[in-house]
Amino acid sequence: MRTGRLNRVMLALVGLLLLVLGGAVLAVGLGAPVPSWWLRAGAHDVLLTRAERTRWRHTGGWWPAVLAGLAAVVLLALWWLTTVLRRRRLTEVVVDTGDGELALLHARALESALAQEAVRQEGVAHAEVVLRGRRTAPTARIWLQLEPHVDPSTALTDFTDRALTHARESARLESLPTEVRLRAVRHRAERVT
Repeated sequence: MRTGRLNRVMLALVGLLLLVLGGAVLAVGLGAPVPSWWLRAGAHDVLLTRAERTRWRHTGGWWPAVLAGLAAVVLLALWWLTTVLRRRRLTEVVVDTGDGELALLHARALESALAQEAVRQEGVAHAEVVLRGRRTAPTARIWLQLEPHVDPSTALTDFTDRALTHARESARLESLPTEVRLRAVRHRAERVT
């Protein structure tokens, strides 16, 4: 959950930076006055002058090092893009119907049912469920927000004995490895008189 939010923020910041820089280059190219933070003094100046380009020519490893650094940046950007675009959330679960056939269950439906059953449990204020893994062997990540008066170990035991067991049995899964994170609802301190 947090990594998705971080990825969106980082992507928005990089996009905004590229938009500002690209807009500035376009504006200067179309004849707008040069901004004070511009790299060169005039609108028709080049980014690298001939002297700057040829200054390192006698050093044999300079340009291969620059190209290797740029290639590393491009590969890191492509790796990051593939990790952002890769689906981490399961879309469907394969259910054995018992008669030799298989059925597909939407993972969102199982997540919703599991979250609703968890919220019906005494002391659970809110629940979020995410299924990951493979279609034939899903794993669950669950966040339970508990009321202040609830004992966390009791709430966890009740959740695993009831809601989680019911979800596993209804989807006919041999096992449903689960990570449960508990947190308490924020509340004001109670006054003692």
